Amino acid sequence: MDSIPFLILRRLRRPLLLLLTVYSIAVLGFTLIPGVDDNGNPWRMDFFHAFYFVSYMGSTIGFGELPYAFTDAQRLWTMVTIYTTVVSWLYTIGSIISLIQDPTLRDTFILRNFKKNVSRIKEPFYLVCGYGETGNQLVRAMCQRGLRSVVIDKTEERISALQLQDFGIYVPGIYGDATDVELLKDAGLKNRFCKGVFALTDDDLVNLKVSITSKLLNPDVKVIARVEHHEIDANMRSFGTDHIINPFDSFADLVSLAVKAPSFYLLQTWLTSPPGTKLLEPIFPPKGRWIICGYGRFGHAMHKQLGNLGIDVTVVDANPDETNPPKHFVFGVGTEAVTLREAEVETADALVAANDNDTNNLSTIMTARELNPKLFLVSRQNGSANDELFQAADLDMITYHNRVVARRTLAIITTPLTEEFLKLARKQEITWANQLVSRIIAVIDDEVPHTWVINVKDGSAKAIMRSLKEKRPVHLRHLLKDPTNRKRNLDCVTLMIKREGKTLLSPDSKETIRAGDSILFSGSGDAEIRMRRIARNYEDLFYVRTGVTRPSGIIWRKLFIEKENF
Repeated sequence: MDSIPFLILRRLRRPLLLLLTVYSIAVLGFTLIPGVDDNGNPWRMDFFHAFYFVSYMGSTIGFGELPYAFTDAQRLWTMVTIYTTVVSWLYTIGSIISLIQDPTLRDTFILRNFKKNVSRIKEPFYLVCGYGETGNQLVRAMCQRGLRSVVIDKTEERISALQLQDFGIYVPGIYGDATDVELLKDAGLKNRFCKGVFALTDDDLVNLKVSITSKLLNPDVKVIARVEHHEIDANMRSFGTDHIINPFDSFADLVSLAVKAPSFYLLQTWLTSPPGTKLLEPIFPPKGRWIICGYGRFGHAMHKQLGNLGIDVTVVDANPDETNPPKHFVFGVGTEAVTLREAEVETADALVAANDNDTNNLSTIMTARELNPKLFLVSRQNGSANDELFQAADLDMITYHNRVVARRTLAIITTPLTEEFLKLARKQEITWANQLVSRIIAVIDDEVPHTWVINVKDGSAKAIMRSLKEKRPVHLRHLLKDPTNRKRNLDCVTLMIKREGKTLLSPDSKETIRAGDSILFSGSGDAEIRMRRIARNYEDLFYVRTGVTRPSGIIWRKLFIEKENF
């Protein structure tokens, strides 16, 4: 039985039984009590007229006596019936009002509408578990790219805020426990259009349960999970979670990358930042002595990465019993000058404010800058409300863990080849990275480059597929030409070709494209639009290959003699 009718019938059982009993007795009484007609002859009311009279009299409409004037006995029974029906109706109406206000029924209606909205999605979508700052940033960015999503969050206020947002694409949301298996199924986990599940709550155990449940119920779905504790990280990996993002480890790795090879750091940040982000200038973190104020999860990660580089690190911490800092640490928060002097901040080269309190981090930065204006300054940011303060502090590097997770997740789902490219890029020589950075700078302005993939196996590359089937080879250089003027190259560079499990980094423009290739590009947004036009439109592809404009009309095309010009 459907839950809503069952709930209504169960809660209104007594009022409905009372109404039924009162009306039955009232109708029966009117059929049994004798009356007289206009001629004074005995007359009894039938069940139809009795029910009709009780219906309008019980609802206090009051049309009058029918079909003949009542006797005193009938009028006495009418008075009894009036009071009993009115009282029973008051009780029933009160029960109905109480039922409407019942949170269980309201939640049931909300869940029913949510399931209906999810079932109406007939295109690929992603299930987002956790709608905090990370989830909000991710859903907003996905909607900007035309990607559908469904949201689960434990807080009703966040779901209400989601429903008030105008993303341009409707995003179904439900408040509840993301570890509830039935709720995950209601949200579309087993739906054939569900392409991924993002476990982004602030509780590692919840993210672990979501990851495990998703992989067990739908092994084909891609699972991306946020984690801040390494024990949970290992557990997630054992269950086959596709991508595990530790924001503190990720940023510490970026800092390490910037110290070792600034060009690799630029590639990493440029290719994983959302389009429209201001282009970062090259940074050159020092290799001298660093001070880390705060030895929590972020402090641990920074200390490990810097230690791997052989950098001398001094730790300042106020909770040694909980954090277990290195032997030679300085006790304190780092906000006071005396503590920083004890850490010899005057001779240090860099400082990291790694506490979980933004006020303390900003205070540490300001105090350290007064004592040593030449410090390279890195800070952890814990809340988006303090964006303006951290920007005004003019720091060299800032990490905001929610933003790190959102950007990394978005990069994984929009251009999955980017992750693979960046892993392979780190194995290359620094000169290779410097040359690639120079080539990218030459084709972009003051914003980070767009990254996109041309898959030579689906409808988005039907022109290329057609040309290959007709035995007319297509080279990489053809995709790099402007479809409106083939003498001009598009503002983009080719990063990688993935072909039959193998990869080609920075391939030559003379490389022949094959069916099944996945090609990763980076450049301007306009270049992406024009390249996709070439890949889809056979006339544009024919033009950039031959220099001849091929008619698009059927009649003209039949009269047209195609000439190949390689």
